[in-house]
Amino acid sequence: MKCWNIKRGIFFGIALVIMQSAMAGDISKWQVEQVLDVAPVTAGFPVRFCLLTEGDRQYVAYYDADHQMTVASRMLDSNEWQFQVLPSKVGWDSHNYITMAIDRAGQLHVSGNMHANPLVYFRTETAGDITTLKEAPMTGELETRTTYPKFLKNLNDDLIFTYRHGGSGNGINPYNIYDPKTQSWSRFLETPLFDGEGKINAYPFGPVRGPDGWFHSVWVWRDTPDCATNHDISYARSKNLTHWESAFGDPVTLPIKISQTELCVDPIPSHGGIINSAKFLFFDSNNRPVISYHKSDENGNMQVYAARPENGTWKVHQLTDWDKPVVFGGHGSMGFIGIKISGLSEAAPGTLTMTYRHRDFGTGRLLIDEETLKPSNEAIEVQPELPKELSQLESDFPGLGVQRMSDIGDSGNPEVRYVLKWETLGKNRDRKPETTVEPSMLKLYKLRTSD
Repeated sequence: MKCWNIKRGIFFGIALVIMQSAMAGDISKWQVEQVLDVAPVTAGFPVRFCLLTEGDRQYVAYYDADHQMTVASRMLDSNEWQFQVLPSKVGWDSHNYITMAIDRAGQLHVSGNMHANPLVYFRTETAGDITTLKEAPMTGELETRTTYPKFLKNLNDDLIFTYRHGGSGNGINPYNIYDPKTQSWSRFLETPLFDGEGKINAYPFGPVRGPDGWFHSVWVWRDTPDCATNHDISYARSKNLTHWESAFGDPVTLPIKISQTELCVDPIPSHGGIINSAKFLFFDSNNRPVISYHKSDENGNMQVYAARPENGTWKVHQLTDWDKPVVFGGHGSMGFIGIKISGLSEAAPGTLTMTYRHRDFGTGRLLIDEETLKPSNEAIEVQPELPKELSQLESDFPGLGVQRMSDIGDSGNPEVRYVLKWETLGKNRDRKPETTVEPSMLKLYKLRTSD
């Protein structure tokens, strides 16, 4: 792996030191303690599954070898799975992920398999019993063209559900709230959080609750189904998910629209090199939001950037100095577009890191000074987040890659975490692949920290 410095003239002078140091940390603090087979799953295309640990029970939602939506559950002290097949079958669309949540009454909620389709939603009738999962209604309004379901909790631990209604280039984002006493949903926000006004739509990351206790959301706007038309990376925050403001405390009137320029982080134009899947949110040691993304520079070359609120404005920092453009576009779930980056993480106190894959410059790791958000010359050992077993392919079938999904729940033990792993072919713009591949075994890894 290479470690780029923004000053290309000194890149080769420091790369070897950083590369050797970064590569030296090849042992994760997490070690595999147990591996459990869940079930064979479709390997013909990648789509996100869901793992949820709550109390003494664990749930896995996935598409089986026949593309049927299925939920498996087990007690944490048991290796035996219980299965419930649901009446929803996926095609080849990588947008159609599955997500889950548990409400205050212990009922399991499941939603997924939607790309501008009618709402697909199931809820248990008996807490902890997946055999009682039944299709259920929500509000019945704006539920005919749904995509991107998301469950989250507000400060009162109420279950919230949001999704996009409409399509790429024409969408809004309603928010619902669940009442476990009446077992019914109603609108949480009187208006959508985002409104493209029939001309565009937002692609949000979040809301996520940060270390400061606030909810944070980052998004780009998009003009059409062509992924090249993403533009204007933006940010807003809220204490309660109902009242929103800019990073500098300017109140926001809902719904959020493109005309609210006070929320714009970087006014990237359409065809400006940003894609909706590459916007990441990190919080520095002072709890400030740091947004990382890629875009084309003034010369048309692809670069990586990080933006942070500093002195009353968003300060955009360029992290690379590449001399090659990466031009992309198209509809559907995109494979490798020529550039791919990870989000930021802490490599060591005062130093951040992120990885990249570039069509012309290969794969590498950036080391970034947290105070200045400029590339760092420090020689730092970067410890892998996960053990090597979770990156290793078990099949030699051409074109297969490893898929992973972390637990969105809580193991109840800070020394234990769970991760799903399976293998699939790459994205094919939501079309059936020409190659036929045997199902992959979905596996659950129990990890324990080595600290």
